[in-house]
Amino acid sequence: MTRKPTLILLAIAALAGCTAGPDYAGPPEIFSASGAEGFVRADDSVSNIEPELADWWVLFDDPELDRLIETALADSPSLEAARARIAQSRAALASEDAGRLPTLGTQATVVQGRLPGLDIQDGPPTSSETPGEPQEDDDNVSLYNLGLNANWEIDFGGGTGRRIEVANAQLAAAVANAEDARLQLTAEVANAYVNLREAQQRADQYSLQIDLQKQIVALTYQRYQRGVLPLFPVGNTNAELELLNAQLAEAQADKAVLLDALAVLTGRVPGAPSLEIAAAGEIPLPPERVAVGDPASLIARRPDIRAAERNLAAATARIGITEAAKFPKLSFMGILGLGGSSPEDIYDVGEFSAIAIPRLQWNFLDFGRIDAAIDQAEGGRREAAANYRQTVLAALRDAERALARFAQQRAALAALAQINRQANTSADLDQQRFDAGAISRVDLNRTLREEHEAGADLVRARAALTLAWIAVQKSLGLGWQAPS
Repeated sequence: MTRKPTLILLAIAALAGCTAGPDYAGPPEIFSASGAEGFVRADDSVSNIEPELADWWVLFDDPELDRLIETALADSPSLEAARARIAQSRAALASEDAGRLPTLGTQATVVQGRLPGLDIQDGPPTSSETPGEPQEDDDNVSLYNLGLNANWEIDFGGGTGRRIEVANAQLAAAVANAEDARLQLTAEVANAYVNLREAQQRADQYSLQIDLQKQIVALTYQRYQRGVLPLFPVGNTNAELELLNAQLAEAQADKAVLLDALAVLTGRVPGAPSLEIAAAGEIPLPPERVAVGDPASLIARRPDIRAAERNLAAATARIGITEAAKFPKLSFMGILGLGGSSPEDIYDVGEFSAIAIPRLQWNFLDFGRIDAAIDQAEGGRREAAANYRQTVLAALRDAERALARFAQQRAALAALAQINRQANTSADLDQQRFDAGAISRVDLNRTLREEHEAGADLVRARAALTLAWIAVQKSLGLGWQAPS
């Protein structure tokens, strides 16, 4: 007689120790070790030294940019939303973890029932009762109880453990997404700042060219009035002036748009005067050498890759949750308090009652519902694995493309710097020729305009190089703090 309860307890313990579903074995391998030596090295400016994770923008040595990024990191609504998602995931994990434990609360219970054939008489029938004849009230059951209740479900199949795995993975993914939001934000602020400085310098260059072109227009018109030139050169010079005015208006519009963009990125209303950005400034230039590491370290660094990997882990654990539904569910409900068969019994400390209600549920016949849910969860895992592979491949593509663009912009900047030096030399020589009376003011102004055009091209090339370097930092997954 004692062996059957023991065997039942052992069976329950064995079922409770089971964990349904596959264990997560890590993300799929994207490339072999032999194919992960390093990125394409375009020139000597790129090295495979591991880069620093955070605060890449301080290498610009631009206090204005540092202040803007610090303000954005402190006040950006996008980061605030990311932090709120982390708090939600942390609360979800705490809720799932608490599901392992029983619940305890107070309760007041009243049970009224009619059970035919129930005989609750304690003594012999009275003289008014006929022996053997059931009375109408003998079938009625009344129960009154006031006290504590407890509920607990034994986790057959490890469904609760798998739900905790999902919550843990979702929390880690939320943290990685917040790090990715920080990376995106710092890159956007730096891009807007560099473009703003380029637009400011471009507007200054156009203003200088407009002054020179106005002199050309006036001198050309004087020569037309004297009959030295026909009318069409006057029209041509006017057309050039109008083109410069249009380009200046475009540069001024770019400045306004970029100021508004920086205001929004830093959590301010567009047009707010509190942004306090200097009206002019130099374009920050990147360092001479760029540390990029290798593809394997890139996968470990980039927050979006780590978020995709955690989503894959969560999808794998969801298979176990659905498979755990195949196991039976055993729950216990206990009531402990004062009570009896009449309401007055709840005030009698001698009427102590205890009720234990075990409940076993097993859906052994569900016409394929659980199997369909398992297939659905397995499809979700395959989708998450494909998304992880796509994220890794896209990250490698971004890094290779950013490095190629950076190398191309370095070559373009070197060429335009040489052109700018030649334009400066030509302007100096023509200034000397003008001072000697060898050329006219119109010829000198045209040379000076060419000098300013070369300077504007050089400014654009500097901005393009800096933007390419920012793209490299973004593609490498830098700009976030390593989690503790």
